[in-house]
Amino acid sequence: MTAPTTDIDVLHYSAFTTHPDGGNPAGVVLDAAALADDDAAMTAVAARVGYSETAFITERDEAARRYRLRYFSPLAEVAFCGHATIATAVALADRDGPGELVFDTASGEIRVETTADGDGDGPSRATLTSVPTRSRPADPGAEVEPTLAALRWSADDLDPALPPHVAFAGNDHLVLAAATRERLADLDYDYEALEAVMRRRGWTTVHLVWREAADGAANGSADGSADSPSDGLTNGFVFHARDPFPVGGVVEDPATGAAAAAFGGYLRALGLVDGPTRVRIRQGEDMGRPSDLLLDVTPDEPRVRVSGQAVRIPQSG
Repeated sequence: MTAPTTDIDVLHYSAFTTHPDGGNPAGVVLDAAALADDDAAMTAVAARVGYSETAFITERDEAARRYRLRYFSPLAEVAFCGHATIATAVALADRDGPGELVFDTASGEIRVETTADGDGDGPSRATLTSVPTRSRPADPGAEVEPTLAALRWSADDLDPALPPHVAFAGNDHLVLAAATRERLADLDYDYEALEAVMRRRGWTTVHLVWREAADGAANGSADGSADSPSDGLTNGFVFHARDPFPVGGVVEDPATGAAAAAFGGYLRALGLVDGPTRVRIRQGEDMGRPSDLLLDVTPDEPRVRVSGQAVRIPQSG
């Protein structure tokens, strides 16, 4: 029997932004111990919240700042979710102060560093370190062709310098690079057809990207403020991204931290990262929810660091 969920306290945060009307919203339940063995109840809460994911802390060791974290879309559990991890980390930092956190997830241990805004007026920042990433070329017939058909794209719409891959950082994501910004902006896909392909292949999202720059323009944040890379990092790439998410009951995700981490591994697998590199991903712009994700990628480390801010979304009533 599903436990009652109407008295569950759900916080609302938007991740990878400094504004409540930007970024990717996530529900955050800081105390879900009563639901720990009730997947149906957590799914029901996520469906009621209506965001692409809601995160639930089901076990805790407050002294060690270690937590069991689970993620649910409106339809089902997801093994790992980047934006809900950032949102949960910032929610804990807002409650308990900044510092290091450890999340035990279905995909493995995720360490997160949280820091207060430098001037004390802005939202906290969180940096997650992914599980080891991997990336392999996508099968042209079984994977790429049916996906292009569902997207209503052709092979000519792809950037030949960035080949299709299936990339992993806790979940599998198909990476497709558009040849032009216009192709990326014009997203009108067959929802049911793409959902069927993704379920068949076990993908969480299709990560559609367009490369804007491969130079120092990787610096900066969603609101245009400077954001220097961490020590030893050089500025690298700027990408724009879109992530269809029909398997989660959502047409599109405005910021996808798990896919971003996987994409960092993709760049590493292609040999495009020749030193510690900062990668900036702009997502959500075509949805009216601009998001800014920063990746730290190194050629000899399979884990990718994903950084972003998160802000509380005011709730009426």
